[in-house]
Amino acid sequence: MNAETLNRAELFINRELSLLEFNRRVLEQAANENLPLLERLTFLCITSSNLDEFFEIRVSGLKQQVAYGSVQRGPDNLSPSDLLNRISETVRQIVKKQYQMLNDDILPALESKNIYFVRRDDWDTKQSNWIKRYFNHELLPVLSPVGMDPAHPFPQVSNKSLNFIVSLEGKDAFGRNSGIAILQAPRSLPRLIQLPASCASHDYDFVFLSSIIHAYVSDLFPGMQVKGCFQFRVTRNGELFVDDEEVDDLMRALEGELPSRRFADAVRLEVADNCPQEIVDYLLHQFNLQPDDVYQVSGPVNLSRLMTIPGQIDRPDLKFPGFNPGLPSRLSSSNDIFDTIRKGDVLLHHPFQSFAPVVDFLRQAAADANVLAIKQTLYRTGEGSAVVDALVEAAKAGKEVTVVIELRARFDEQENIGLANVLQAAGAHVSYGVVGHKTHAKMIMVVRREEKRLKRYAHLSTGNYHARTARLYTDYGLLTNDQAITEDVHKIFQQLTAMGRAGKLRRLLQSPFTLYKGILEFIQREIEFARAGKPARIIAKMNSLVEEQIILALYEASQAGVRIDLIVRGACCLRPGIKGVSDNIQVRSIVGRFLEHTRIFCFHNNGESQLFCSSADWMDRNFFRRVETCFPIDDKRLKQRILKEGLTTYLADNTQAWILQSDGSYKRCMPGNAKPRSAQDEILAALAD
Repeated sequence: MNAETLNRAELFINRELSLLEFNRRVLEQAANENLPLLERLTFLCITSSNLDEFFEIRVSGLKQQVAYGSVQRGPDNLSPSDLLNRISETVRQIVKKQYQMLNDDILPALESKNIYFVRRDDWDTKQSNWIKRYFNHELLPVLSPVGMDPAHPFPQVSNKSLNFIVSLEGKDAFGRNSGIAILQAPRSLPRLIQLPASCASHDYDFVFLSSIIHAYVSDLFPGMQVKGCFQFRVTRNGELFVDDEEVDDLMRALEGELPSRRFADAVRLEVADNCPQEIVDYLLHQFNLQPDDVYQVSGPVNLSRLMTIPGQIDRPDLKFPGFNPGLPSRLSSSNDIFDTIRKGDVLLHHPFQSFAPVVDFLRQAAADANVLAIKQTLYRTGEGSAVVDALVEAAKAGKEVTVVIELRARFDEQENIGLANVLQAAGAHVSYGVVGHKTHAKMIMVVRREEKRLKRYAHLSTGNYHARTARLYTDYGLLTNDQAITEDVHKIFQQLTAMGRAGKLRRLLQSPFTLYKGILEFIQREIEFARAGKPARIIAKMNSLVEEQIILALYEASQAGVRIDLIVRGACCLRPGIKGVSDNIQVRSIVGRFLEHTRIFCFHNNGESQLFCSSADWMDRNFFRRVETCFPIDDKRLKQRILKEGLTTYLADNTQAWILQSDGSYKRCMPGNAKPRSAQDEILAALAD
């Protein structure tokens, strides 16, 4: 098959549609009766949150292309307008299933466990009295309804806020009769209120804030008659525009742009399904949206707000069993982390193993008189970060602390600006990386004086320095003092903070310079081995596989006889199982308790296998528009461990795995007569305490 044939659109799955397929798989977790009930509710909420970001980023970008008249098509040959139509159809299917699952399955199941979301019609006298007092004392003072008239134009409705459109009859005190008012629910109040034991009828009784507003909305319009009150929510474009070529101060530019995200162009309208069509049309007009942009729902317009419920309910039987992350024996038997690393590389597999050694690495460096400098990249950290605290202490102790902060980490921009200010105030040197390229690499370097020589220690990771996600995401981290690797890390930091070239790296692959070329060369090498009649194999695990030339290279490898197993959690644009093209490629996705986040690339190399971990997926942005690192695992013991834990165990999973079909759909693996196997459960049992 020649290159022209390989490029035909039928060989590529659309990225956005593949992302929606991932969301279907997450939603199926909510339907899985083998999972604890409150965890199923969490998966339902994650589906809603994923859709929010999908509209904020992916749909908003497509709408901009249509507005600008773009006719550019991707390798799948779908135009932006055609793709928007496909997205609208698919999302409606997902949303319909979400609310069916909530109303017909999860809520009744919660009620069977004595957990109720009490509807207005079911409030008894005690509950009504308590809720009325709550409305008067907590809600009424902070509500600000806006009636529509020439002096009160349609208000600015912020992104993803809960709002109500109220239909009115009669005249107010000034004789005005607009017929419409807009009411925004205060962001300062919870969307779910737990009733106190004094009036609760069950172990846990909750009331939606929206139900309270519906019940007493007429109190806001004395002398007028409320004809209807309907929830709505608008999703807006979440991208920030910063001209990399014109901006002089990236932090100030981002600070100026952040407020615009709340009131950017609307891309989606969610309304209650009992909202009359004329009111829906009125809202569409106000937000400059089309009928295809509205999604009518049978329940709360923001399911992700239910995410707080599991934390409010003390029912361990309805949640995943707790666990204590394990600790490698070499770390648990020594208090000197530098001595431990000198004796051999240390591999950490989160969340099965603890994130604490990474924090200890920094804390010991901060307190060690022999440590002269600490350098680190930060992409996401979370509030109250122990990592940041250690860097602050190191700077205050007089260490040379250099931190490369990616201010443009999407939706964490404000937090990262604050983080930069805290570190600068402590005396750290703060850099914002390279304009035009996000710094997505995850690296720490410590420079320590040992016996009149300077020695470098490094931590390289597939994931962020974020303690909370280290409990939820699967990631690998490597602690090493390998001279060649640490020298490469030093060169990359010099490149990020200075203006020169890093020079040739000896062991690391780096985007945007050598990673893309290196991956293509590794694939080509397997092709040559296969054509020479030698065993050839590629196993790769990542979050997304999108880049066109990499996909074409994998097709060529498949045709040459290379056996290829891909474990791709999210979007995958490669189409496996096409006769004569991708017969030798299998793609699976694992969706389980933890979010799969490791990036592992293994090439057979004629029996001398090469294995890498990386911060990068196989996507255009990771190869060409980000600073990424891909680091080798050379220690034979650690290499075998990753091969088993991180790859072959996942290939044997027959309970949480989904197999990508050639039509772009996914089929769930079933154990049948075989022993049920879950990769995450097996690793948890092996590594956690």
